[in-house]
Parts: sequence; structure tokens; C-alpha cells
Amino acid sequence: MNDAARHGITDPLGFLAGSWTAQRRLLDRAAGVAGTFAGTTTFTPDHEEGLQWAEQGTVRWPSFEGPASRSYRVLRTTGAAIEVRFEDGRVLCCLDLTTGGARDEHACDPDTYRVDFAVRSSDRIEYCWDVTGPAKDFLLTTTLTRVRTRAKVGPHSL
Repeated sequence: MNDAARHGITDPLGFLAGSWTAQRRLLDRAAGVAGTFAGTTTFTPDHEEGLQWAEQGTVRWPSFEGPASRSYRVLRTTGAAIEVRFEDGRVLCCLDLTTGGARDEHACDPDTYRVDFAVRSSDRIEYCWDVTGPAKDFLLTTTLTRVRTRAKVGPHSL
């Protein structure tokens, strides 16, 4: 992912909180097939001063289409740094978003997951997982766009 137009943040939990549309391109490089995921990602405050990251939508591959979901926990560590954890508490990645971008690596034996995370604006995030190893060879590229709620228009709002 390129380094253009990164938007630094100081409060990652406040920034992430809310609903986002999720669009993901899936590339299985070993099999030579591509797919997509489309859905919603929500970051909801939890009881431990972190965020619950929940994703729901539809995955589409040439030979399959169906519902897909996953969830993580997001915890602030120091400054604008966060840890993204699996539901069982294992760390998936650590991201310092002070500059609007971060990279990390997660070993999931026998494969390696590398993430490049970029905050493009107050309403857009892009991240890419490059998964390589003997068991997997995937490139997963995601764009999150903040869902803005419309203000209610009443008879006296003009």
C-alpha cells in the first residue's frame, strides 16, 4: 500500500467507534482465484474500556457465496497505539496510528500475516493483509468507510 494521504490520529478508540461499510478484495494467489467481501464493520465500546470489532457480510468466491463474520477486541496500549486481539485474547497485531499508518506481522505457524494499515481520512481506512507460507498465499485488501447518519429534518429545521 502506498504512503500517500495518511491521516494521523491521537485517540484511536474514539476514532474507530461507530459503524463502517467494509469492502474487501480477496486474492488466493496459490489457486489463482479472486473473491470479495461486502458488509458492515462496527466498533462498539466494551466493558473493559476497549472496543469490540464485529464484522458481518457476504463473501463471494467463484464457487461459493454466503454469510461471513468475525470479531476481535481492540485495546489501547500507549498513546495512539492499539492491540487487536482475537476473542481468546491472543494478539493479532499492534498498530501505532500517530502518523496515520502502521505495519505489523503476526506469525500463525506455519504462515506469516503482514498487515499494512492506513487511515486515509476521518471517514476512510484501508488495510491489507499479505499472508504467505506453505499453507496459505492470500492478499486481502479492505476499505472501511464511515457510515454517517443523517440528521432528522423536522418542520422547523430550515
